[in-house]
Amino acid sequence: MLAMPSWTDKKLGTMKRVALWLIQEVGPGSIFTKEQLRAAFDGVSQIDRRMRELRDYEWQIDTNREDSTLESWEHRFVRQGLPVWEPGVANRKAAEAISASQRRTVLMEDNYLCRSCGIGIGEAYSDGYGTTSQLDIARRQVTLPSGDKEVQLVTECNRCRVGGRDVVSDLRTLTAALERLSAYERKMLSAWIEQDSRSFNDVEKLWGLYRTLPTPARNQFRSMLLQP
Repeated sequence: MLAMPSWTDKKLGTMKRVALWLIQEVGPGSIFTKEQLRAAFDGVSQIDRRMRELRDYEWQIDTNREDSTLESWEHRFVRQGLPVWEPGVANRKAAEAISASQRRTVLMEDNYLCRSCGIGIGEAYSDGYGTTSQLDIARRQVTLPSGDKEVQLVTECNRCRVGGRDVVSDLRTLTAALERLSAYERKMLSAWIEQDSRSFNDVEKLWGLYRTLPTPARNQFRSMLLQP
């Protein structure tokens, strides 16, 4: 195993030095500011961009877009990705960066909706905190019906990206469930898929609201339901 070099070694590229600085000076889980980053790399141009490039190598560095507890000038170093300072690692991964063209295509194919929670771009979250959604492209591991695994691109909002980074989509489970559907159920599901949405009838809406009630309120509602 190669020894980890120092982040102060100026023979390394800037992105590699930023990666090492995050490990050696900041530490996973810790917050750092833009000013701290720029001070550490005083005189280095486009240092913010070099840091962002690490995300293409599976490094998780959150801003207030992904973590609402952060201020606009803060970042959180969440997780280390590939060891980009090791020979050949950065060159191999660079080809897998998400291009602007890929990003536009995925957003259009996903109808500009988060594929985890369904929120649209710029929509307000229902929790009343006044924040609106921002959509971005995430990589998700998909298990194919054959059992093979591949990474596919998907649209997610800033909140879902934080909580869903380890999500795995399993087409085998969906395929098995599909085989158990009746012809009528398959037709209904096909219509929802074609529209990329589904509507809820009044009974389904009531069920959803009932589940949000506290226990005393649920009991009272159940009693009213059972009255003749």
